[in-house]
Amino acid sequence: MANPNAIEKKNVFVRLSSYLGECYNELRYKVSWPTAKELSNSAVIVLIASLIMSAFVFLVDQGFEVIIKQIYKLII
Repeated sequence: MANPNAIEKKNVFVRLSSYLGECYNELRYKVSWPTAKELSNSAVIVLIASLIMSAFVFLVDQGFEVIIKQIYKLII
């Protein structure tokens, strides 16, 4: 006997189509996309931050190399 309060499940393709349509509408009408100027400014900031971080990691690596070489000299 069917439950009158049960919600009927839709076909998987109908649900998928509905989901994709909702995603498209949200991306098209609700998302605030950056302008080209904002995007280029963000890219420059990321590039500069990446260069600073890579320089920091390089310096720390060089420092550890010096420390390890000194330890090996003491051992050998």
